[in-house]
Amino acid sequence: MLRNLVRLLVLPPPGLRCKSTAHLDYSRYPTLQESDIEETFTRGSGPGGQAVNKTSNCVFLRHLPTNITIKCHTHRLASKNRVEARKLLLEKLDAHLNGENSIAAQIKVQEQRKSTERRRRQNKLQELKKNWQERERTDGD
Repeated sequence: MLRNLVRLLVLPPPGLRCKSTAHLDYSRYPTLQESDIEETFTRGSGPGGQAVNKTSNCVFLRHLPTNITIKCHTHRLASKNRVEARKLLLEKLDAHLNGENSIAAQIKVQEQRKSTERRRRQNKLQELKKNWQERERTDGD
């Protein structure tokens, strides 16, 4: 059941993907086998006082085939940390296995394209504005 929950959190259904992630290739996205994961719970650290010091809700995951490790202590509840840790492990595993074809790399490329396009449009608009001001000055003289 946890695996299905992680899949729902990580991969939205094709019809519900937002516009910015519409062209991402999820075909190479890895899946987690529970038999490949070693999970331990430890005490967390950081702010929180007694609630943090007494409870073992920090999740430590190790992917046995690749020896990738994740430590997650973002929530107070161990169940939320388990889900979050699996999401982080999937992202890290995707980056390790797929490199420049990973989802994070694809999103980064899309954002760079959008940024470049935005800069190009701004420069074009500035150039048009400058040309218009030049014409106004010469027409006014």
